[in-house]
Amino acid sequence: MRVEIWSDVVCPWCYIGKRQFEKALAGFEHRDQVEVVHRSFQLDPSFPPGETVDVADMLAAKYGMPREQAVEMNRQMEKRAATVGLEYRLEGGRAGNTSDAHRLIHLAAKHGLQDETVEALFKAHFTDRRSVFDHDSLTEIAGEAGLDAATARETLSSTAFTAEVEADQREARDLGATGVPFFVIDRRYGISGAQPPEAFTEALTRAWTDAHPTLTTIGTPSETCTDETCTP
Repeated sequence: MRVEIWSDVVCPWCYIGKRQFEKALAGFEHRDQVEVVHRSFQLDPSFPPGETVDVADMLAAKYGMPREQAVEMNRQMEKRAATVGLEYRLEGGRAGNTSDAHRLIHLAAKHGLQDETVEALFKAHFTDRRSVFDHDSLTEIAGEAGLDAATARETLSSTAFTAEVEADQREARDLGATGVPFFVIDRRYGISGAQPPEAFTEALTRAWTDAHPTLTTIGTPSETCTDETCTP
């Protein structure tokens, strides 16, 4: 069974959703037969590469609110993250173009380190207050996730995986995703948002049951059956 997760590394609900899903998956009976694939989704692909802005300033401008209200929104998000065991440190956080981070995630998929890289990027941005926008910082984070640093830097210095990132973005749109996190199970069930673990458990169970129907036998064995054969 395959679970695809569309997310952005600067989306606070995506990190929370990842933890909620992981909790459900840990308790799922068939977890060893579930393949998890991370897909790219940029909240603002038009953001100029190399530039960053203060998150509170961005939120204030986006929602037309006073900056103090945006700061309070971040404080509430920190509290929400703590309820799932995550430490968010959002004060002074920056926002920017995440295309390079997503290209690293696609590189990591080639080396079987996709989940480790996604986790490292989330932690770097939300907990450690490290940049996920410049190549030097991204190279360090990739190395900590297990990727070869030289390969990561070479990838970042090129246009490798740009097409894959853009394809993921288009595919999310085609599937009807207008925001993230967005979870798709076996291309049959979609879950939008950082839902409680119970919602993920229900979806996993239903998808597994659909893919592995139980054979129900009706009636009793014929009395004419012998050890070798049954006759009409």
